[in-house]
Amino acid sequence: MSKFIKVAALLAAGAVAFGSAANAKTLRLNHNNPEDHPLHKSMEFMADRLEELTNGDLKIRIYANAQLGTQRESMELMQNGALDMARSNASELEAFEESYGALNLPYIFVNDDHYYDVLSGDIGADILKASEDKGFIGVAYYVEGARSFYANKEINSPADLQGMKIRVQPSPSAIRMVELLGGNPTPIAWGELYSALQQGVVDGAENNPLALTSARHGEVSKVYSNDGHTMIPSVVMISTKSWNELSDDHKDALTTAAKESMDFHREQWDAMVAEGIETAKNELGVKFVEVEKGPFIEAVLPMHEEAAAKSEKVADLIKRIKEIAPQ
Repeated sequence: MSKFIKVAALLAAGAVAFGSAANAKTLRLNHNNPEDHPLHKSMEFMADRLEELTNGDLKIRIYANAQLGTQRESMELMQNGALDMARSNASELEAFEESYGALNLPYIFVNDDHYYDVLSGDIGADILKASEDKGFIGVAYYVEGARSFYANKEINSPADLQGMKIRVQPSPSAIRMVELLGGNPTPIAWGELYSALQQGVVDGAENNPLALTSARHGEVSKVYSNDGHTMIPSVVMISTKSWNELSDDHKDALTTAAKESMDFHREQWDAMVAEGIETAKNELGVKFVEVEKGPFIEAVLPMHEEAAAKSEKVADLIKRIKEIAPQ
């Protein structure tokens, strides 16, 4: 309840602050990354474009570092209409809308271009809209590259994961993947992961390379084994309540700003990851290991059939994703 009270107070303060600014409306967006992270910069780009497209009538105020709650707390606040916007990712969103599960399957994407074609096309749009009756709508995807395992030892094959406690997001797909690979999946909140790695609560984790620097995980995990098992996008969402309160012009402007920010984000992502890898190597002493992906792919491939068998909606999305894969 304290989180709801905190957000309510901020909303009330915002109403006073902007009451004199004609009919200007400000949407509040919460996320759990620092302000120097590419995701934050891309959300700033979206906010700037939205203000420009609406001549200042509609703005976004961004709260970094989980100021208004964890990813899950922000989701619940947004669903209840107490928070306008939030940024999470497809892995955590699977628990709220099953369609996102199709994006979380390991090795579902052939390469980066296939990944972006799915997100920026009709398939991605259908998934963003699928949750409207659940209290939120997706407006943009931000690529976060491929996720791999990191720990204090090399993970060259699934056999190396045997008996290891691996931090995962609270996602059925992530849990199942680590189980099939022989590890012990351990859901832990992002903000608690550094200390969990440091204290040995978990033996390793999985994420893109920027986790080593932006969250300083490279200080406590010294080997990044590049198996590239999943490519899970971040998702920026808006409360269905807040969306329905917007005029058609403002909806169009937000959609346009969000789409442009997706392209902006993709352009900056690769450069920032390359810089992050060099920092992790040179300043944190992290070793990067290229692994043979074949054994990993073979171990987790049953997940595709399992996911399709559980849901006709997800089965259709999997089929559509594979149909547009480059041959």
